[in-house]
Amino acid sequence: MAAGVAKYDLVADGLAEGVVSQDKARVITKALDAIEADPAASREDLALAEKLLVDYATRLTANELKIVGKRILAEIDPERFEAVEAKALQREEERAQRRTFFQSRDNGDGTVDIHARVSRAVGVRLRTILDSLAQPRKLSAQDKGVKAPYDRLLGQAFARVVETYDVENLPRHGGHATTVFITMTLDQLRADLGTAALGFDGEQITAAEARRMACNADLVPVVLGTDSEILDFGRTARLAQPIQHRALRLRDKCCQAEDCDAPAAWTEAHHLKPWSEGGRTDLENMVLLCSSDHRRIHDPNYGYERLPDGRIRFTRRT
Repeated sequence: MAAGVAKYDLVADGLAEGVVSQDKARVITKALDAIEADPAASREDLALAEKLLVDYATRLTANELKIVGKRILAEIDPERFEAVEAKALQREEERAQRRTFFQSRDNGDGTVDIHARVSRAVGVRLRTILDSLAQPRKLSAQDKGVKAPYDRLLGQAFARVVETYDVENLPRHGGHATTVFITMTLDQLRADLGTAALGFDGEQITAAEARRMACNADLVPVVLGTDSEILDFGRTARLAQPIQHRALRLRDKCCQAEDCDAPAAWTEAHHLKPWSEGGRTDLENMVLLCSSDHRRIHDPNYGYERLPDGRIRFTRRT
């Protein structure tokens, strides 16, 4: 950094006086080196860019300064450099597309590690979505007094984005939208403890998780009898319709778990009397629950009761 700063007197002076931090000095020298290597830029352009960036350093963060540094030539002479900037941006976006990838690895403990690289535009949009879903809110009763790490909240928000994605937006396969099938026996479905096969590869999940997932429209449970005959093939009628979701949001306003105020936009419709036991898809039989409490109501470790005001009170079974 010392060698880089030595080339630029104003940056060196600002660093010595404490006006420019080390991080900002690195950002400025990198931007100036790029300008120096630009055949379209002159020595006058370089000198003016240095003056402007040192001035910006007194008001901007290092990240903001980095963004300004990439387009400082367009500020100096828009007519001459905007086209150059546009081409540079296009090359950057094309490079980002080539470097984009997605990898996943099953850890064998019920979790999957995900490693991905996307363009900055996609990354910013994803982070904005996750931040909006992971906003701190009043904790559910099971977590009362415990502050969850924010990276965990972001991970849970990412899972929520995947679980609630509208499958009608997915490409069609054989004339049908992509669908996840869960296969299990009727006894397994009704049991507190049991397993189900996810998809057609035999991956196992708990019956409780299958029941929770079955509340969402992007999953079809295939329930088998004793001779593996299909007893139920996920009738559309058992799923809450869009108009019912809107009515539930107007009625419940937020998650109906006691001590939880997650807004209705973050909730899912749950059948109080399960469809597997003859429960109807009527508003009287449905309640809004956030993802965490929806998971808990299907957890065999918890019991629950409905209070006179319609809220759900959970108790942990011993």
